[in-house]
Amino acid sequence: MIEVEGLRKSIRNGTRTVDILKGLDFEIPKGQFAAIMGASGSGKSTLLGLLAGLDSPSSGEVRLNGIAISYLPEDKLAQVRGKTIGFVFQSYQLIPTLTALENVLLPYELNVDGSDAKAGQSRARELLASVGLGDRFGHYPVQLSGGEQQRVALARAFILRPPIVLADEPTGNLDSTNGAHVLDLLLNLNRTEGTTLVLVTHDAVLAAYADRRITLRDGLIVSDETVPAGGAAELRQGSAVTEAGAE
Repeated sequence: MIEVEGLRKSIRNGTRTVDILKGLDFEIPKGQFAAIMGASGSGKSTLLGLLAGLDSPSSGEVRLNGIAISYLPEDKLAQVRGKTIGFVFQSYQLIPTLTALENVLLPYELNVDGSDAKAGQSRARELLASVGLGDRFGHYPVQLSGGEQQRVALARAFILRPPIVLADEPTGNLDSTNGAHVLDLLLNLNRTEGTTLVLVTHDAVLAAYADRRITLRDGLIVSDETVPAGGAAELRQGSAVTEAGAE
């Protein structure tokens, strides 16, 4: 589902060239939940941006579902992103002048023929209800707590049933209770929708729920560990918030 080959990213800092990623190679198969770990400055958020096509590498290639995206023209890249990727930002990135329902609907309206608006409305309402916001359709972001805003962002990421969902520290701005809730909802949606999930985190507790843990240090992969079958699943069964609790 995701293929990374020889991926490098460098930036200019005055007269110096700073190497952020130094040649990464890995594959993530369909349906896997992979956690990308590392300390601040290790390159993990840069990597996620390259996987999402939000930035271009200095060299190397990213392929999503067989499509090479790293050097596509912006119009073609936007089409691929719209159909392939759901992105969950740490800072939510909700549009303040749109309601919760309208924020969730936005990717649908941008990527799907407007003649099927009724189906989009139904899908958005279903997703908001699934993350416990069935009574918040008409609320604006300023009227929602941080945890509620992140749940709106989760619903938005899944509106088009993307084969890949990328999440950048999705619990980083939340307290422990809301963080556990959002993680459990993300896992439940991942399981229900059957997507490939890639999550960037520095939190080892959160990463323990993943099927695979890729650790970066100074722009290099220093560890790539696949959890034995059943290990991550057992943790998910014992997670703090259940599907019933989110209803």
